[in-house]
Amino acid sequence: MLIQIKFVGIFFIILALVHVIFPRYFKWDEELKSLSLINREMTYVHTFFIALMVFLMGLLCLFCANDLAETPLGRRIAGGLCFFWACRWVMQFWGYSAANWRGKTFETCIHILFSILWTYLVWLFASVAGFPYF
Repeated sequence: MLIQIKFVGIFFIILALVHVIFPRYFKWDEELKSLSLINREMTYVHTFFIALMVFLMGLLCLFCANDLAETPLGRRIAGGLCFFWACRWVMQFWGYSAANWRGKTFETCIHILFSILWTYLVWLFASVAGFPYF
């Protein structure tokens, strides 16, 4: 289990760093022009803080895997991480329209890949937290 936690930590750090390319990849300069200044800024600021939190989760998992898995506080934190990623799993299906991926090969593959990934993260952190049935 510790190796899985550390592997997930590396993944989280990479995922956080990938957020740097979002503005260019998603063409935010063009796409967000019609938004008010505050809404454009909120998009950038919230993306930064999401990336920061994912990065910090990565550091926690990479360098404190033993503490997460073997201490009462660590298991409670793992429970919180389980809840966070369970909410993200829900958003994968109910927060995004299927029109974003349906009928598009690359986008469908990404949707499936991340659906599996979020499911794995919920299972992993639920298991570490000691939730029953995991």
